[in-house]
Amino acid sequence: MSDVSALDALSSAIARRLAERRRASDAFFPECADRLARACHEMSKRFLDGGRLLAFGLTPQARSDVRHVAVEFVHPVIVGKRALPAIGLYEPDELALLAEPADIVMAFGEPADGPALGQAVERARAGGGLTVAFAPLGAEWTFEPPSPDPFIRQELVETGYHVLWELVHVFFEHEGHHAQGGGAASFLYPFLDERRGDADAVIAAVRESALMKAAEVQELRERTLEGSAGPLAAAATALRSSFAAGGRLLALGNGGSATDAMDLVADVAAAGRPAIDLTADSAIITAVANDIGAEAVFARQVIAYGRPGDVLIALSTSGSSPSMVSALAESRRRGLHTVAFVGYDGGRVAAEALADHVVITPSQHIPRIQEAQATAYHLLRELAVSADPGPRRYDP
Repeated sequence: MSDVSALDALSSAIARRLAERRRASDAFFPECADRLARACHEMSKRFLDGGRLLAFGLTPQARSDVRHVAVEFVHPVIVGKRALPAIGLYEPDELALLAEPADIVMAFGEPADGPALGQAVERARAGGGLTVAFAPLGAEWTFEPPSPDPFIRQELVETGYHVLWELVHVFFEHEGHHAQGGGAASFLYPFLDERRGDADAVIAAVRESALMKAAEVQELRERTLEGSAGPLAAAATALRSSFAAGGRLLALGNGGSATDAMDLVADVAAAGRPAIDLTADSAIITAVANDIGAEAVFARQVIAYGRPGDVLIALSTSGSSPSMVSALAESRRRGLHTVAFVGYDGGRVAAEALADHVVITPSQHIPRIQEAQATAYHLLRELAVSADPGPRRYDP
């Protein structure tokens, strides 16, 4: 296939995938925006009463969301957000031992993952916990994406829990809990000063904010995929050729981007292709960070695992993380192909051409960057596994 034909085919695939996502988003968020706002309100009460968020999931894909939502609450990246207690758990017994009546239990996964997931939700709810799920698992608050496509479901779920994380802070300010560390969220949400004391009005405003965020990420998906069609096509060709020659994918990221690397590796492995998550081994990461420095945590693993012809995929919102930059440089020295998904204007990676293929998500809003990047790397995975990605279905 010629380069022109390949790009035409990719453009067609992008148009189809974006249309699918727009339809699903347009059905999902108007239906659940009010409940998302009310769930934020209830979650804020739990946090202010000393409760914690316990995120829980069983499959590799679900566990990436478990880790993602936990790091967002514990280590907020938006000015004015307070750190909130959140723990990511993988085992039903862990959840049973740690859950307390004041907690919020957020379940990730589908009924098809096995009965343990729904049973854990049922136990948490019976014990007094506030329960949230993104599939029909018996939770008090259920937000199920209206799509059979597991990639679209995951992307809408990610936006859903980002919205819960971003907007739960609004209610700390609204209810006057400044002394408890609510932070200066009012500059982000000016309607608070006008509507303090009127919970219903704030819920309505939060609902509108949720809809705005959903519209924002859909527009950013389009800008990302349409603006980076060439790099995506080239990256897919490199990854597909690497797999055909016995190569492997290595993926990395920091914070929320680390969980995106987890998700990408899980998706690639589920398709029967070899992939290594460089964020997975806490012993290696902490040893290297302690003994050498955080900048080397991924580069050292590239030295250990990388082989000529492998593909390194780096995910970053800033495009300038020192640990990512070091890993990209080490990968080039060792003959790996390099792909970077970056936000803002591309950061150092784009400015200094540090990766062979660079996909830029042009935004400064970290949650929206991550959500749009998920769509981009999902499409990359499809193209690398099949030159003509077909429909995928979720069967509950």
